[in-house]
Amino acid sequence: MVLAVRPARLRPRIAARPPHLQRMVPHLVTALTGPINELEQRVLESMPAIERWFRLEWMEHTPPFYCSVDLRNAGFKLAPVDTNLFPAGFNNLTPEMLPLAVQAAMAAIEKICPEAKNLLLLPEDHIRNTFYLTSLQRLVRIFHQAGLNVRLGSLDPAVKAPTKLTLPDGGELTLEPLLRSRGRLGLKDFDPCTILLNNDLSAGVPRVLLNLHEQYLLPPLHAGWAVRRKSRHFDSYEEVARKFAKLLGMDPWLINPMHLHCGQVDFAASEGLDCVRANVEALLAKIRRKYKEYGINERPFAVVKADNGTGGMGIMTVRDLKDLDDPSRLVRQKMSVTREGAPITEVIIQEGVPTYERMNDAVAEPVVYMIDRYVVGGFYRVHAERGVDENLNAPGSSFVPLAFADSHHLPRPGEKPGVSAPNRFYMYGVVGRLAMLAASYELEATDPNAEADA
Repeated sequence: MVLAVRPARLRPRIAARPPHLQRMVPHLVTALTGPINELEQRVLESMPAIERWFRLEWMEHTPPFYCSVDLRNAGFKLAPVDTNLFPAGFNNLTPEMLPLAVQAAMAAIEKICPEAKNLLLLPEDHIRNTFYLTSLQRLVRIFHQAGLNVRLGSLDPAVKAPTKLTLPDGGELTLEPLLRSRGRLGLKDFDPCTILLNNDLSAGVPRVLLNLHEQYLLPPLHAGWAVRRKSRHFDSYEEVARKFAKLLGMDPWLINPMHLHCGQVDFAASEGLDCVRANVEALLAKIRRKYKEYGINERPFAVVKADNGTGGMGIMTVRDLKDLDDPSRLVRQKMSVTREGAPITEVIIQEGVPTYERMNDAVAEPVVYMIDRYVVGGFYRVHAERGVDENLNAPGSSFVPLAFADSHHLPRPGEKPGVSAPNRFYMYGVVGRLAMLAASYELEATDPNAEADA
């Protein structure tokens, strides 16, 4: 049985909601009887089957240590558009959600190194960003409360001595130089069981991290952007979405952004753009067919992204093939290098999923955070100057924590779809966990030690 979806009317007048509900969930510019509410109802009705399905999957696959997933809610579909295996932004989680994070951190550490007492945290090199420092502060607190001594080491060889970092609240973090001894990595008078990377390795893998045989490095090196590719991740996600859709008797397209891939691309030199153009044209045609099938009166678009790297760099929205005929100098520059300055030579062409969520009339998208296999919180990325079909991970964005009016985060079956914040958050958590499971498939497929261990 396929989940029935009514034609989506994307801009009707919104029925008034009580003020406390307006605080809890950004309002959706979708019909209250629209497809997402039907999907939400199906998810809630299938909760026992869904949780059992995840439980069985995690018996076969190892979840990433932690991750965050950017979602887009179009009203007619809900899909992940990015999965970050080195998440920052923990400072945007509400204090009420911290106990969930601490419990999840405990579970993750116990599986990996039950006797652990020391954790070495390796942050990004861009350490002066105050928002990032606050995220590090929150991570240190989570793992400290999980029963670990936590210290920060720097992958920057210029850090030769302990360096104090002042936080916005007046607190301090200390960044220390790394000490390498044969197969172990640590700090002065600090020998950790586990090393936690919060650096996505966009600039490559530092030599100091190679050949660590006596400690657990999490996430593994092949999770970094030196190896990882978004196209491989979404190949894995497509497989996961098909399995999940079969479980619920629905069309996997409702939760899966279609995608294609191009290698050997150079926007700066206008080389390889024929592949990009052909794949954009093919993808737009596929989207149009789906829109026609579901009676969706929207203009399809595609998003061209660097196949590796993060931070909102190397992303362009394509609404018309003319956008690729003669890219402007600004577009060529934006699509030529990643955040770390590495050249962009591969791109993923992804189905554009508009977002019809609003926070104070600004476009918003939910971001879900997970540690081990558990959802530990989330927030809304909000951008007042961006449109529904644009990337919100850009300068000018802000973050609004999921501010529940009470502490009851468990779903509430029986409540009208689209009204209960915990119900909507549960649905977001389900799709977020599907992306996390896809990351598990992806990491298993790219593990350089898999054959040796087999």
